[in-house]
Amino acid sequence: MTQVAAELRAVGYVVFDDWMAAGPEADDYWGKYEKERGHTFIDALKGYAAQHVFHFDKRHLEAADAVVLALPAGRSGHLELGWALGRGKRGYILLDREPERFDVMYAFADGVYTDLQSLMYDMGAQR
Repeated sequence: MTQVAAELRAVGYVVFDDWMAAGPEADDYWGKYEKERGHTFIDALKGYAAQHVFHFDKRHLEAADAVVLALPAGRSGHLELGWALGRGKRGYILLDREPERFDVMYAFADGVYTDLQSLMYDMGAQR
C-alpha cells in the first residue's frame, strides 16, 4: 500500500494513508482490549477510542475527491469505498491479483484496474 501512495504522491495527488500507521492488527488489539474490559462489539463501537478513530478517518473521506480501494483490503475499506461512492465521489479499485471469487458489485466503482499506471492515467483524465 505504501508504494501505491508514494506513486500517487509523486504525480501530485494528496494521499491520505495515515490509517496504516496503526498497523494491520490494530483492530485485533482493540477488540482484545475491549473484550478484556467486558465490552461487546457494540459497546466498543460507542467508546471514546473507536469514535475518535472513526471521526478521524471519516473527516479525511469527506475531504477526498476520490477514493482508491487497494487490495487486499478488509471490510472497512470496502465500506469506505461504498460510502464515498454513495456521496458522489469518484471511487476506484486496484486489484492485487485476479480475484478467486468474482463480484459484480465491483461495477459500482468508476474503474477496476490491475495496474497502478492505468489507474493513474484514468484518474488524471478525470481531474
